[in-house]
Amino acid sequence: MSAELHLVRVAGRSNLADGVVGLTLEPVDGALPRWTPGAHIDLVLPSGIVRQYSLCGPLTSDSYEIAVLREPKSRGGSEEVHKSLRPGMELKIHGPRNRFALERADDYLFIAGGIGITPLLPMIEAVDGLGLSWRLVYGGRSRATMAFLDILELYENVVVLPQDEYGLIDVAGELADRPGAAVYACGPTPLIDAVQAAVAFSGAGPLHVERFVSVPVELDAGAPPASAFEVQLGADGPVVAVADDQSILDALLGAGVDVLFSCEEGTCGSCQTRVLAGEVDHRDGLLTEQERADGDMLICVSRCTSGRLVLDVTA
Repeated sequence: MSAELHLVRVAGRSNLADGVVGLTLEPVDGALPRWTPGAHIDLVLPSGIVRQYSLCGPLTSDSYEIAVLREPKSRGGSEEVHKSLRPGMELKIHGPRNRFALERADDYLFIAGGIGITPLLPMIEAVDGLGLSWRLVYGGRSRATMAFLDILELYENVVVLPQDEYGLIDVAGELADRPGAAVYACGPTPLIDAVQAAVAFSGAGPLHVERFVSVPVELDAGAPPASAFEVQLGADGPVVAVADDQSILDALLGAGVDVLFSCEEGTCGSCQTRVLAGEVDHRDGLLTEQERADGDMLICVSRCTSGRLVLDVTA
């Protein structure tokens, strides 16, 4: 079940900080869907690589804005964005989708690390526009690497804490200063781990986090080993065999089926697919229980316990 496809044009490109480029994407035909704070898009790069980027521009804009950190040690998506994307280029996007939605609260504590500021910017716009109470604590390696400082430092309730000047964010202290606040955190794994540990210890929250990388899903010790099965493409479509050491995604790609995917770790949601029949062995840490009950699965990691799955996929 892929998100809606749209054709966009790169309307603008800017340098937001050291190693961070901003892109403005405008629709080629028609209008882009409205979105809510915390939403992201799947950006299909010219090479075919798909990557997820949070929307970080004004909520009322007719275009989309994203910010991309250059990560030379990653799998190549950010390098391609920085090296290849220029104004005038046309690209495909899927979405927007939102797995980090802003929920109503009386008080908010936003904690951002580095490029993790991107999904929090629209949240701040929304809660500030409603006159709600909030505070942002924004950390990064140095001021030069931290995007959007010119916007954020206009607010009195934003604290900017570059690590080379102040060290690591005192997460426990921030939670203690705002008891009962809804906590929204996005950033690298050490920061998110620290926030989760501090919230668990203090009983603060509710807590909402978005990670850059997946958390491995622990299978039950008594779970049976993976076994081979089949997937059928649609109610009357062809059948593809999935080996015991192969993912559904790899089997479909090997059969020439065009499916959307990105992380291959069960964390981004790009390969979310509707199951028409069969029993799923869910091995992701992303889908909600409701989504699973509605018949969705992530075909990059999850498997089958009934011998065959019928998927809402066109051959």
